[in-house]
Amino acid sequence: MRLIVPYAPGGPIDVTARALAERVRETLGVVIIDNKPGAGGNIGADAIAKAAPDGLTIGIAATATHAVNPWLYSRMPYDAARDFVGITQMVRVPNVVVMNAAHADQLHIRTLADLVAYAKANPAKLNYGSGGNGSAGHLAGEMFKQRAGIYALHIPYRGASPAQLALLAGEVDFNIDNLAAAAPNIRSGKLRALAVTSLEPSPLLPGVPTVASLYKGFSIDTWWGLVAPHGTPRTVIARLNKAFTDALKTPETKARFAALLAEPVPTTPEQFDAFMASERAKYQQVVKASGARVD
Repeated sequence: MRLIVPYAPGGPIDVTARALAERVRETLGVVIIDNKPGAGGNIGADAIAKAAPDGLTIGIAATATHAVNPWLYSRMPYDAARDFVGITQMVRVPNVVVMNAAHADQLHIRTLADLVAYAKANPAKLNYGSGGNGSAGHLAGEMFKQRAGIYALHIPYRGASPAQLALLAGEVDFNIDNLAAAAPNIRSGKLRALAVTSLEPSPLLPGVPTVASLYKGFSIDTWWGLVAPHGTPRTVIARLNKAFTDALKTPETKARFAALLAEPVPTTPEQFDAFMASERAKYQQVVKASGARVD
């Protein structure tokens, strides 16, 4: 079996895919990881869509490839709604609103409500960084601005790491970053976590409230899961779902994912399909409001 990962080796998606492939070896045999990065994940996702629907090629569907890119790119090589069938969601990772701790002290900001109050009292003075136009951090920032009724200038960088370095250097006022990336600097005290963007508080950041505690229903996480090409027999999908959800529930998998600050989320195929559809609908509005576009 081949598992296509639409991103480069070494990142959290690749690492979790490889860990899960090891866990299903006894039930499914050897699963070969095939990294196909490029075009924001579209190259790899297209390879999954165009594979034979025989259960021997499956792949990763992620927030970008199956919820954001259909609205961000003017031309798509695949149809995220029709060319895939879900197997199971794998992972959910909260995003987190973070500030440079020293800068936050200077502005007397200790909570998300403080940040919103400062923005309203000082119009057009705040900015925030992200890994680029249309990135998860950009779209989360625009969604937050809309719900909070504030303005903050978006400063795009060439990737999430440069954006975090800019925050640490005091070049930007706040970021909405992936928890896995931000956690080391939160733990060291360099960054202050104001709120997580998941609907429920994260056990990975005890004591940090949710954005939803101020703005009901606010939810924007990073997620990924397993899909097969459209037309893969339901009996095959059921067998794959059983193998992978069993693997996601093992203590070993939970421990491995926790080290990456990722929460395993085993689901039925139908639940994952419905979840991806709801995410596409949400991001259609967010991308449109952001004005981000890739030609």
